[in-house]
Amino acid sequence: MNGRVAAASGREEGRPSRQINVVLRNQEPPAITHIVGDSQVVPPKIPGHSSLFQELSQELDALVGLDNIKELVFEIYALLQVAQMRSEAGLASGGQAYHMVFKGNPGTGKTTVARIIAKLFQRMGVLSKGHLIEVERADLVGEYIGHTAQKTRDLVKKALGGILFIDEAYSLARGGDKDFGKEAIDTLVKSMEDHRSQFVLILAGYSGEIDYFLMSNPGLPSRFPIQVEFPDYTLDQLLQIAELMAKERDYILMPQAILKLKQHLLLERTEGVHAFSNARYVRNAIEKAVRAQAVRLLNQYESISPGKQELMSLRTEDFKL
Repeated sequence: MNGRVAAASGREEGRPSRQINVVLRNQEPPAITHIVGDSQVVPPKIPGHSSLFQELSQELDALVGLDNIKELVFEIYALLQVAQMRSEAGLASGGQAYHMVFKGNPGTGKTTVARIIAKLFQRMGVLSKGHLIEVERADLVGEYIGHTAQKTRDLVKKALGGILFIDEAYSLARGGDKDFGKEAIDTLVKSMEDHRSQFVLILAGYSGEIDYFLMSNPGLPSRFPIQVEFPDYTLDQLLQIAELMAKERDYILMPQAILKLKQHLLLERTEGVHAFSNARYVRNAIEKAVRAQAVRLLNQYESISPGKQELMSLRTEDFKL
């Protein structure tokens, strides 16, 4: 899908903790927010570009949906390639900040995309190591004055040369001015200045919560020039993900099982008590069905081994949703 330049703002609800990647800088560039559109992204070709993007494309193409994210990764790749060309031509290059905000519900691919971007930055020379450190509030916030700053600095040190990914980053600001979370934020901001260009910070979480978090500090939005929306998967995409997950394990979803799963996912998305976790929910459903199938087969075939097709088939009765 097509990305477009827009200002980031909005609201949402809380979400389970994960990772954050944040990069601060002094200028105040406009935030780049990629929003899903309706057309398929076909990245333009850069004459003579290496096989790196083709390699990354294979990983990205294996992901269902996320067309706006795929376009963003190509934009970053193209920017880095052209920066090399400009440098070779004696022109000014570099100076870009790559700290990001990933907005979206659980199970929408944020961590997976962060890993691919880390690999891109390492291969293009932006980051020396290209590793990903995933943290949440509990990893950053200490129990007494001064403890939080030390814990946060230690994690930043581990992330140097790679990406620090903070999940549910907005939770750092929930306790107010007297909460130790504010100390973690202040330490992160200082680290972004002290270690400029040595690591990339990515903040991740629910869209509304992250927007509120950024608005709580006037200097924060400008420190994250790239803000990306990770949309919920459509029902058809969730079923495609389910079939791919089953295929990876050498299982096949029978047609009636797919229908039952589809009806359940529709109900869960619209009437579920908890926030729907997209691909994560589908993975749990597949794993539960695999366990149920194992019990069914042992009960049905007490003295002989089932055939290969039967060992591969996940049937309606295996989905105890």
